[in-house]
Amino acid sequence: MRGAQLVGRWVESYTGMSADNIKGLLLALSSSLFIGASFIVKKKGLKKAGAAGVRAGVGGYSYLLEPLWWAGMITMIFGEIANFAAYAFAPAILVTPLGALSIIISAVLAHIMLREKLHIFGILGCILCVVGSTTIVLHAPPERQIESVAEVWDLATEPAFLLYAGIVLAAAFVLIFRFAPQYGQTYIMVYIGICSLVGSLSVMSVKALGIALKLTFSGMNQLVYPQTWVFSFVVVSCIVTQMNYLNKALDTFNTAVVSPIYYTMFTSLTILASVIMFKDWDRQNPTQIVTEMCGFVTILSGTFLLHKTKDMVDGLPPNLPIRLPKHEDEDGYAAEGIPLRSAADGIPLRSPRATDSFRSS
Repeated sequence: MRGAQLVGRWVESYTGMSADNIKGLLLALSSSLFIGASFIVKKKGLKKAGAAGVRAGVGGYSYLLEPLWWAGMITMIFGEIANFAAYAFAPAILVTPLGALSIIISAVLAHIMLREKLHIFGILGCILCVVGSTTIVLHAPPERQIESVAEVWDLATEPAFLLYAGIVLAAAFVLIFRFAPQYGQTYIMVYIGICSLVGSLSVMSVKALGIALKLTFSGMNQLVYPQTWVFSFVVVSCIVTQMNYLNKALDTFNTAVVSPIYYTMFTSLTILASVIMFKDWDRQNPTQIVTEMCGFVTILSGTFLLHKTKDMVDGLPPNLPIRLPKHEDEDGYAAEGIPLRSAADGIPLRSPRATDSFRSS
């Protein structure tokens, strides 16, 4: 125990990161590793099952009998658990953008295991994601010290965050009931807007629930507080809404177009919500804030570049129509390509690709 404490102090002194931020960082990195690997394993399972039966892309369920597909699913679940835990230790401004690292894991493994060619500009996109992520990690604010879920509730009920939540809910309801029925199948921003708006609230609730569970496991039972169950209800409601409209977006538009737009909007709104609710930037100077934003823009650049070139072969430009023919897969299999997290796949706090895997299956 003393040796672990010495190592933690050494890392903290040389990186300038708090112990909780280091724990959150390690959990977020492991989550990206598990999530990125899970899509490749699941796709191999889908291809193997499709060779012996009806493919998932045309309504088959033979993959449910394929052990390789289940191995990928279990790997993804471990990744989601790690992602959930990361929010309990580190601020969302650190955890959420790191979801882009799963792109690199998936792209590299797809190149090795699935023989999917990684274009030179795709490699550059991966490098940009790494540089941006490193910049954010080194300048992320320390996690706010919270002693009970009641403190989180007080932060969530302050006027500034109530105003933000009210605007988000009003905009989401207008999109859902006014624009989605008429324009959802035509304009990509309708469905993605709903997912991103609701997703920013879901991450704040996931973080609150994660803090409550962390404190409970440390001996301070937070399950007796009604606020814990309110946050749990919000988490479930938001995730169900996200999954519904993200599936609609993925069923209507090209995934290579949906993924980067969703990642950009979801991550931007999540950072904004975290700054308002947990006041992350109050503990930083302007130089650190600007540097974090530069890191985020660098990640966005790498993400768009990787998705723009992921279907490119040397000498031929990518052909990415925004709208997809109904129920048509890009490769004839369930869509299991490069994932993007935001907070969650399987749980859509992380990635449209994860939800896409559920849709395809």
